[in-house]
Amino acid sequence: MKKNVVILSASPRRNGNSDILCDEFMKGATEAGHDVEKIFLADKNIKYCTGCGVCNTTHECVQKDDMKEILVKLLKADVIVMASPVYFYTINAQMKTLIDRIVPQYTNLSNKEFYFIITAAETDLNMMEKSIECFRGLLDCLENPNEKGVIYGVGAWQKGEIKGTKAMKEAYEMGKNV
Repeated sequence: MKKNVVILSASPRRNGNSDILCDEFMKGATEAGHDVEKIFLADKNIKYCTGCGVCNTTHECVQKDDMKEILVKLLKADVIVMASPVYFYTINAQMKTLIDRIVPQYTNLSNKEFYFIITAAETDLNMMEKSIECFRGLLDCLENPNEKGVIYGVGAWQKGEIKGTKAMKEAYEMGKNV
């Protein structure tokens, strides 16, 4: 069955390690015949949530930025891939800002498949769970989410060091098996 896949790349660096893994996932999913779009968050204007609460009744954010178009794509997606570099054992600010801005439509993000990609210089997978728990916190608020896989791109500090690691093959295979 053909699926609509949206990949959210929170890398602040185009072709950074987590963005490279997004491309591998996309390559596999595209080859498998799925419709795939990667959204590079650094190219988008996404303001911080102000906590005004207006969206609780209107289901629309009062801020005028790129988040509205991203939410529309997430609502149409069957599969959502969330990728972030790990900074100080958590997801980066770009991804957290996006997650916070999902509030106007989070009750409509039901029955989606989720994949998580993280990259870090750290090699201890136990330390990476702190970052994955940030993603799972979002899933705890959604109706019937389905976590399908996690890619741990560890031991990659400098840009491009993820190339040639087992995470590259894992990203491609997970994409291929969406």
